[in-house]
Amino acid sequence: MTLTPIRRTLLIFQVNMSSLSNSLLIPVEVRGMKCLDRKKFSRIVILPILKIPDEKLSKITQICKSYFLKLSNFMPVQILQEKNSENFNKCIYLNPDKVSKWLDISEADRTLLKQLNIADDNFDKKEVQLNYDNFKHDEIFKAILPENEEVVSGFSQIGHIIHLNLRDHLLEYRSLIGEVLVDKIKTCRTAVNKSSFIDNTYRNFSMEVIAGEEDFLVTVKENRCIFQFDFSKVYWNPRLCKEHERILEFLKPGDILFDVFCGVGPFAVPAAKKKCRVFANDLNPDSFKWLNHNAKQNKVNMSLFKSFNIDGTDFICNTFRNFIIDYCNGTEKLENGSKICVTMNLPGMAVEFLKHFVGLIEDEKLKDKFDGRIVVYVYCFALGDDPYSIAKKMVCDNIGADVTSSITDVFDVRNVAPKKEIMRVTFNLTKEILFSSSKKELSGEPPNKKHCKNIIFDN
Repeated sequence: MTLTPIRRTLLIFQVNMSSLSNSLLIPVEVRGMKCLDRKKFSRIVILPILKIPDEKLSKITQICKSYFLKLSNFMPVQILQEKNSENFNKCIYLNPDKVSKWLDISEADRTLLKQLNIADDNFDKKEVQLNYDNFKHDEIFKAILPENEEVVSGFSQIGHIIHLNLRDHLLEYRSLIGEVLVDKIKTCRTAVNKSSFIDNTYRNFSMEVIAGEEDFLVTVKENRCIFQFDFSKVYWNPRLCKEHERILEFLKPGDILFDVFCGVGPFAVPAAKKKCRVFANDLNPDSFKWLNHNAKQNKVNMSLFKSFNIDGTDFICNTFRNFIIDYCNGTEKLENGSKICVTMNLPGMAVEFLKHFVGLIEDEKLKDKFDGRIVVYVYCFALGDDPYSIAKKMVCDNIGADVTSSITDVFDVRNVAPKKEIMRVTFNLTKEILFSSSKKELSGEPPNKKHCKNIIFDN
């Protein structure tokens, strides 16, 4: 084997060919680094190669593809620049974790290669200069961050912002982590770390910019709509994209949607685009601002779209209640086969608002006039071994009666922590709930005061 001469001032690293992974190509000296020094990732390594003729390149690469060395900004097939390379003008860089000698290539593949006149003599090793640009962010984190500790296991991306929720043992590395992510993820300009729990009032949280620009105005594409908002002031979770899509699949043109905690409109805006009539509400004034912006930007038919900036209780006890009364009196209509849907996506406390549906309509004469179907999708956090039973119980407890016969679906949206799931409970909001005098009446007990009695007001 002939090695290319190199400057002896650089470290030559003879890798352990039987146990190498890409992260081990990074110098061990970077372990524990807290201030990112990109130069320290430069090193020379010795890698296995196959010397091959150009005319057989296509066939040989098909055989060897599974053995390729895969690094960022590194081509596994390169021109072989050696004076004594004879007729071999290309080389394939092999993954040293898989191949350290010719016999490490499977017998079947060696047979195919020999048919192309590629044999043990074609196997060689070559010095290569690697640097920071050759490694992915996860490989860098594995090399730098404390061993035997959880590394950066995942993050969310909202537009150009990478959002992390770092564990305590990683906080001293947060600036470095942010810089690496901004470097390595092309669409990232800003990295932030969550620095508090979600405020249930406005569903947002404080955050620290750990790298990049302090620019929170983002643009996100979801369900054929474009959403813009200030991520520092509103709630948005990209991991709920699929759930937004599921609900939209349940909605049909002509349906009526009451979105109690709508945020910037991930349910409301696409539903209106789908020709549903939408009543969208959020207490957060910034969410309300961007909700209306997104409705206009997506060219929603505003005759189908009404927005509100009030408390969820007021929205149920006034806006929703008045619509049901008007529907019973014939001034509001439902298309044939259409339904009324209520989304309550505030897992931390949405079930607490279910009590406001109990006895919502005081006029008993309207009960017989109501013939519509109302479907409620309410979200909650279920902590425990049986999240399905827990979620059902939370709904029944907050309505004040056993309504399991009205529950049509309990769905596990996603896991957020050990034994903590976001659950969606779907149930039919029946006449018995809407027109009962109270929770106690639903349970066969004497009636009590209505939850909405003191907060109903006229528009």
